[in-house]
Amino acid sequence: MTRNLFAYLLFFSSLLNASDVQDLEASLQKFIHVFNVIDANLAEPFDPTTSIYRGALPGMVRTLDPYSAFLDSHQFEALQEMQRSTEKGFGSVVNLLPGRAIVLQTLPGSPSERAGLLAGDEILAVNGYQLSQLPIEQLVALLNQARQSRAALVVKRPSIQRLMPIDLIPAELADPSVTRILLLEDGIGHIKVANFEQQTADELRDAIEELGGHDLDGLILDLRGNPGGVVETAVQTVTFFLKPDQQILWIQGRDGPHEDLRVPEGLEFYEFSLAVLIDSKTASAAELVTSALQDNGRAIILGERSFGKGIIQSVYPLSEGAALALTTAQYLTPSRKVIQRPLGDCRVFLLAKCSEVSTGEGSTSQQNGGIQPDEVILPRGYTTLEAVLESTNSFFEFSQKYRAYGITPDADLVISDHLLDEFQAFLSNRKIQPSLAEWTTALTFIRSRLKQEIFNLAFGVDKGDEVEILRDPQVLMAVRQVKRKIEK
Repeated sequence: MTRNLFAYLLFFSSLLNASDVQDLEASLQKFIHVFNVIDANLAEPFDPTTSIYRGALPGMVRTLDPYSAFLDSHQFEALQEMQRSTEKGFGSVVNLLPGRAIVLQTLPGSPSERAGLLAGDEILAVNGYQLSQLPIEQLVALLNQARQSRAALVVKRPSIQRLMPIDLIPAELADPSVTRILLLEDGIGHIKVANFEQQTADELRDAIEELGGHDLDGLILDLRGNPGGVVETAVQTVTFFLKPDQQILWIQGRDGPHEDLRVPEGLEFYEFSLAVLIDSKTASAAELVTSALQDNGRAIILGERSFGKGIIQSVYPLSEGAALALTTAQYLTPSRKVIQRPLGDCRVFLLAKCSEVSTGEGSTSQQNGGIQPDEVILPRGYTTLEAVLESTNSFFEFSQKYRAYGITPDADLVISDHLLDEFQAFLSNRKIQPSLAEWTTALTFIRSRLKQEIFNLAFGVDKGDEVEILRDPQVLMAVRQVKRKIEK
């Protein structure tokens, strides 16, 4: 097989010009010489195929740029599985602490719901392993492993004295891209897109229609933490908001000319006011959506500068189930700004070189990559007390006790002073005794977090998200900006 590989490489050398052929043949001779020395002198026999597929080929591709990669058959299969946007699972949302796993929500029609798991149930053991003995990392690994086959759980339910055995059989579950669909105020919606997969555009359109479609006054499109995904889906998403013939992006290859991509004629689009939220984890396809809406003046962009990944990767299947993920071009915004951020010494990064831009005084400076928001809004930080309450999981565990009393809150729940007094007593028993100044400063946050966790347990995570959104400074600023555009 190894000799066939050398012959294969030499065959392709016939497609190169004379100087390139000489360089390739010289390099191959060096490779063959090293290989022969290893083959003749290594203390133990070795597998040439393994050495090439796990050593030589991956090592060669790593010298090109940080994103190109040689994928063996297992890695390629994992990539294809990710692109299918489905995974095996039980369909439950779980709160994890060292040694503890507590169910927050079971998804409709999922194995967890069918088996009778309820919000508030604590999983004590999985397949004979006691969770109380495991740190977070091992707990995550155990739960991920359990999703691959039948899992036997031991569950403690707050309202029942005895422990409950529950068997779960994992099923293929869709992994939705649109994770939050909320109507924040009359006529103003909020949609969070977690990533861009094959079905994302359809999910997004359905979400917009659910909120009111063309009757909406404004929409906040939340792309924070969105790592990107399928570019074709991102392009389709942009067409929901831009007019025909408006430019979406430029494509620039190593040797080829710039190619521009525009909105096709005849597509229906939404005209409501639009704000887009981004942060440092917004990347790739999500940045293409953001830059197209920004450069065309269609949306106001709020948050933090995005990650800066604007390259095109093509995957080429190879023999024996392997594949090559190769950087083949890069994207530019409609105004021809470079999205890709500089990586190390820009001179050795083949396509995403540092771009020089004129400062207007005869000198140049380097672009930083990423998308700069129209208005920088930082996320809310924590006070010392708030950080302690979060790290000790105090809000969730107190809310569990609240629910254990059999109290079912209504949608207009107000965190009363009496409930706050009970929470303070709960904290005191845990040796958390804030000063009056600390308590007063954090009081609004404490009320919101208690309400959120009570709603998580009583109505599901989506209802809790509604409470969380209303204390998010980036979302609140986006609402104000959308209102201003509506008033104009």
